[in-house]
Amino acid sequence: MEDIRQRMIEDMKLRGLTPSTQATYLEAVKVLARHYNSRLDEITQEQVRDFLLYLIDSKGYAKSTYKVYLSAIKFLYLNTLDRQWRFLPLARVNPEKKLPIVLSREEVWSLLDLVRRDKPRMSLMLMYTCGLRVSEAVHLRLQDIDSQRMVLWVRKGKGGKDRSVPLPSYTLAQLRAYWLKYKPKKWLFPSEHSISAITKSCVQRCLTATLRRSNIRKNVNCHTLRHSYATHLVEAGVHLRMIQSLLGHKCISSTFIYIHLSQSTRVDVQTKINELMRRD
Repeated sequence: MEDIRQRMIEDMKLRGLTPSTQATYLEAVKVLARHYNSRLDEITQEQVRDFLLYLIDSKGYAKSTYKVYLSAIKFLYLNTLDRQWRFLPLARVNPEKKLPIVLSREEVWSLLDLVRRDKPRMSLMLMYTCGLRVSEAVHLRLQDIDSQRMVLWVRKGKGGKDRSVPLPSYTLAQLRAYWLKYKPKKWLFPSEHSISAITKSCVQRCLTATLRRSNIRKNVNCHTLRHSYATHLVEAGVHLRMIQSLLGHKCISSTFIYIHLSQSTRVDVQTKINELMRRD
């Protein structure tokens, strides 16, 4: 098993997959091995097919979660183990067309005020005020903060790309107060029990606990703050191309969704329709 794992890691490095994606794929194929209590190279084509159907029919996973398993299994068997199984290239995931949940500015700040622990609260604030993914927020280092230029550097974001985002004055003031209290050295949000940064799950658990104490009844997760950031920028009149750059989207089509979420866009359309359809 260890030799297969190492070969898969090497293949993923050659493909240029990020460390985060590599870890996700390894965990997915580990679940497959545990499911059958077998070595990955001993699992048959029929068993893999049954496992994928099991994920769809019995586990009821979201399409995004199922897509991770499918991508990991495809990579392992088509690339690392070179199994030319006909059904694997045919397996597809139709993208979900649900609009993401968005919070109002008032909801965001009221939620952040309720977070009791400083590290998760500060990381959640950065997700909203700088539009970061949770993985980007928890892996920030001190040198990523450029207070002179009022910029935050996001290193090796999705797709392994660097980008810079504006750092709001209020957020910088909160970061300075946080630093004076904790004086972190390497990671901005170091773990209390290791030399690494805090985990994504730690922040998500804290957010979930905070939501229970709030008046917000929406299905909120960490990524909701990033969606809210982008939507509020659209409502403020920021150009979509700029928002695409700030979010680190490869394609502008990924950014268009925030037009549909924008309340000001809906109000503007409603006003124009009322004027056009008015009977004089």
